[in-house]
Amino acid sequence: MDHTLALAGLDDRPWPELDHAYGSAEDLPALLRSLAGDDPDTADGALDELYGSILHQGTVYRATAEAVPFLARLAAAGHRSADLLVLLGGIAESTDEHGVAPGACRAAVAGQLPSVLGLTGAGESRVRQAAVWAAGHTAAPVEAWPVLRRRWEEEPDEVVRAELVTALVRLDPARGAPTALAALAPDGPARLRVTAVLACLAADLPWDTRQHDAVLAALPAEGLVSAFEQCEPLQAVVGALLRRGTAEDREAAFELLADALRVPAPDVRAEAVWAADHACMVSRSAPARLLPALLPLLDEPEPPHGVVTLLGKVAEQAGAAGSALARLAAGDGDLADRALAVLVTAAPGLAAPLLAERLPERPLALAEAAGARAPGTAVSTPFPYDAALLDAVRRRLANPGSKGNEPIHLALLLASWGRRAASAVPELLDALPRIPLAGPTALAAVCPPDGEPRNRTAQALRAAALHGPDGGRLSAAHALHGLTGESGPLLAAIRAELTGEGRSLREAARLVTGLGEAAGELVPAMRDALRERPEGRSFPLLDALAELAAALWDITGDAATAVPVFDAVIRADGGPWTRWTALRTARLAVRLGPAARPLRPALEDLLATPRHAPAAVLALLAALPEEELRGPLERTALAGQVLDAAESDVDAAGAFEALSALGRAALTGEHLHRVERLARGDRRVVTAGIENRIIRADEQLAARARETLTALTADGADATDGADAAPSGPPGQAAPTSGRG
Repeated sequence: MDHTLALAGLDDRPWPELDHAYGSAEDLPALLRSLAGDDPDTADGALDELYGSILHQGTVYRATAEAVPFLARLAAAGHRSADLLVLLGGIAESTDEHGVAPGACRAAVAGQLPSVLGLTGAGESRVRQAAVWAAGHTAAPVEAWPVLRRRWEEEPDEVVRAELVTALVRLDPARGAPTALAALAPDGPARLRVTAVLACLAADLPWDTRQHDAVLAALPAEGLVSAFEQCEPLQAVVGALLRRGTAEDREAAFELLADALRVPAPDVRAEAVWAADHACMVSRSAPARLLPALLPLLDEPEPPHGVVTLLGKVAEQAGAAGSALARLAAGDGDLADRALAVLVTAAPGLAAPLLAERLPERPLALAEAAGARAPGTAVSTPFPYDAALLDAVRRRLANPGSKGNEPIHLALLLASWGRRAASAVPELLDALPRIPLAGPTALAAVCPPDGEPRNRTAQALRAAALHGPDGGRLSAAHALHGLTGESGPLLAAIRAELTGEGRSLREAARLVTGLGEAAGELVPAMRDALRERPEGRSFPLLDALAELAAALWDITGDAATAVPVFDAVIRADGGPWTRWTALRTARLAVRLGPAARPLRPALEDLLATPRHAPAAVLALLAALPEEELRGPLERTALAGQVLDAAESDVDAAGAFEALSALGRAALTGEHLHRVERLARGDRRVVTAGIENRIIRADEQLAARARETLTALTADGADATDGADAAPSGPPGQAAPTSGRG
């Protein structure tokens, strides 16, 4: 088959009527012709563009299915066969389908199986491997499995044989399992044995010593699995075991990791640390189980890369590593800073003098001590006060070389100490122009109750409230109000912000209610700010308008103005960010109580998505009389939707609040079982976010779930544990020996 025949009928397809990632697919005929041409550079460019359009970041489209026959014919004609088979395999693998019937693209590839399977016997091993990989993703075992099994008997290349094991199990786990078990033979090549282990796990075969030994003997295993899979083998094995959710499989994963961590070879240990990090991010019981194997690595002359980073994620449990971390923290460079950042939480008593001694060289540790590295997952107590560290902070704050985030973190640390840091008032006053947002808050926190420092502070805050930079005026006026009770500067700062847009306006609106009766004079300006309709506005302004409407309600009880604003903000369609604005607005609507009843249709619409369900439920419970909580709004139905949100970690805090508001009577036994899994299950619920905060956030979620479960079952109701339960006690953690957990 020549290239002309491969593209026969290309112009007969309705390409302009089809869509791909960038809209109309009318460009596909030209791309496919460029791909089929003789110029390598042009063909390379066309292939890249095809990945971007018909398999865009793993998503497939209507045009994708239409392009498949032409790609398969080109591959069968020997034109860039390996490259096109990989593309076809990616199309068949995808479950992210846009504007196309589920499975249609995979079916299109399966429809080309004669061409694909014909290439499993090609002369070039890379082509054979790609053909096996593509065939394995077609979900067509009747056609593909027998051909691949025969190929297994004939194939000499170990890379292709490994791909065959994976494909056979993927197509038919039961029939492929014996091949995977046979490939575990101890005299086989490492690549084949590691692939066979993963295939055994995919076939749901029991874990045994053969698989354990096969993985351990193959380490370091990086690069021993198919390049098409893009996974690190040890991490993939550990992840597969943990996903099974049984205590036996968890223990098998931890034993494998512990053994790997004891292998002296540095590259093996580095790989094991990486896999241990993954285990801790997936399993709540992993840190306590793996720390005994991880901590000795700190005593080595050069600890494996990643071990300190991992300890930073589980610092609340790393108190036993205090002396080793202190030894590392006393050194130089980035490793010392990262070690001290862990020590700040693991053993703050050891960290304080080290931080005082090397403060300018320890930005990560300072940020950790100030609580700036994990906002939203704050530690339960501030970093302990230390006189030597206070002196070091004052010196550093007075240094003009302290710029960027450093003075902000210094101010946050001082604020956490309160009046014990009163001696730092002069330095904070001098630094106020550099830290217009954090500085006023810190001054108000550390300022003594009387005397000259207090007078100087009040004077400086008044001046900053009048003449400071944008945003800083509001911060200074708020701090002054808290310090002296003066409302005039805060009223003036808020009034000025009411004519602006965005984040400062939102903050100003939040501060209105705290002014009490004095806020009454702001009402006309607030009404003026609310006259513009929210449609088409930016999400910071939408947030601000909702806050203003809530503040106006708090002051005046004017539901006629507040409710239409809430309704418009909730319904605004401004892209993904406004989805969070709708959530925040629904939470604000709770303050209106029954006056929010006209919002019922908008709030009911929010129930359709887990992200919004908890806030919508809270607002509906506040707005509606009990007799209206029927049908879709029946409390038991609402509890299920709220639990969907908690399990998705989109608004877990709101979900537990909503469950408490719904009450025990709304929860079935299955609901309680789901709360139990959130509270004590081994699988982490929080799996995304800023990396060093994920584990802390998940542990806080589990703690909140336990509190909610205790409150809901205080009357003696039972909640049984499931197969995924972690060991007794706080999930996944040993009692901290020290630290700020």
